[in-house]
Amino acid sequence: MTVSKMAGSLIGSEIIKIGNEVNEMIKKGAAICNLTIGDFDPAIFPIPDELRDAITQAYAAGQTNYPPANGVAELRTAAANFLHQRLGLTYSPADVLVAGGSRPLIYATYLALLDLGDKVVFPVPSWNNNHYCHLASAEAVMVETSPAHSFMPTAAEIAPHLPGATLLALCSPLNPTGTVFARADLEAICDLVIAENQRRAPSEKPLYILYDQIYWMLTFGTAQHYDPVNLRPELRDYVIYIDGISKCLAATGVRVGYAFGPTEVIDKMKSILGHVGAWAPKAEQIATAQYLPNSTAVDSYTNEFKQKIQRSLDTLYAGLQELKEAGFPVDAIAPAGAIYLTARLDVLGKTTAAGQLLATTRDLTSYLIAEAGLALVPFSAFGNSDTSPWFRLSVGGASLESIEAALPRLRAALTGLQ
Repeated sequence: MTVSKMAGSLIGSEIIKIGNEVNEMIKKGAAICNLTIGDFDPAIFPIPDELRDAITQAYAAGQTNYPPANGVAELRTAAANFLHQRLGLTYSPADVLVAGGSRPLIYATYLALLDLGDKVVFPVPSWNNNHYCHLASAEAVMVETSPAHSFMPTAAEIAPHLPGATLLALCSPLNPTGTVFARADLEAICDLVIAENQRRAPSEKPLYILYDQIYWMLTFGTAQHYDPVNLRPELRDYVIYIDGISKCLAATGVRVGYAFGPTEVIDKMKSILGHVGAWAPKAEQIATAQYLPNSTAVDSYTNEFKQKIQRSLDTLYAGLQELKEAGFPVDAIAPAGAIYLTARLDVLGKTTAAGQLLATTRDLTSYLIAEAGLALVPFSAFGNSDTSPWFRLSVGGASLESIEAALPRLRAALTGLQ
């Protein structure tokens, strides 16, 4: 039996693979600090009480039939108002599209804009753009970024790749790095897109921006969130935003995401997802529509939630800096947003006490799980090479106590290398 060339050559998610392996080990009794999946342990990070209660009430009220293909009107209105009040972005509820989380919305953006062989420019490391290019039969143009710039792309890095491209995929706060765009850097990239579109003939496709801001409410310290249309209003017809409650409300399993952008593109995305049936459950939509206007509840929850996330990220960062000061070949980038810490473990080429050579990040990942009880995701899962020394550490699924306990084990595991 033969499958399609697309399906036959599709690569599974390395993140999910590692996470599933670790979860199976935990079920069998292994003590592992799991910093792999970008998810939340509900025992540590539950969704807001008001949202949970509203979901339960919506099911009790019989909200179990099909929702409208673009989302219930109450949620699209609530999301539009929320975006206007919180970010100053003014979009009609008709230009908001609701789906079962951000993934189908990103996929629909790709399908709505790209033809066979169209170019998609995106930085690496970044989450899943290479796989979406494969699904859409598009050409992936991966732009290598630098730790010197916190792995955020710069205008100089992107500029050579924009001629002829159809889509520029950006994310801030960035998965996997937990870093954010500085205002000036995003402005410079926006100016490149404006200039590129001005050069194109009316018969040519414009260059669009897919802007994934699913983590925008999770910024720390002095870090601020910026977006293209607020910085350059003339880009309004060319930016498709990806947003939702999955990350900012620890509601990954609630599956309520929304996109917004130019009417023509959003309408085509609606048609695509209408055929796919990738709707968020109706009860969850009704509940989210009731919750978002409750500013007091939203602020109370997110303030406490952010503090807990930041404590975990800061603990990891401080622990890695202590190891660095002690002479270990490790480093980390100070967390600025999302639920991730970027860590550098520069030990490839070393040998374990059992005589195994750590040749790739896969080898190192397995070693740390076995010897340190610590599970991380290498940047090779986000487009980098399998010898890149950088890793993503996701704190949503681990308690602060388990993180604190894992740091001495990491020290011991690194000490055991030769």
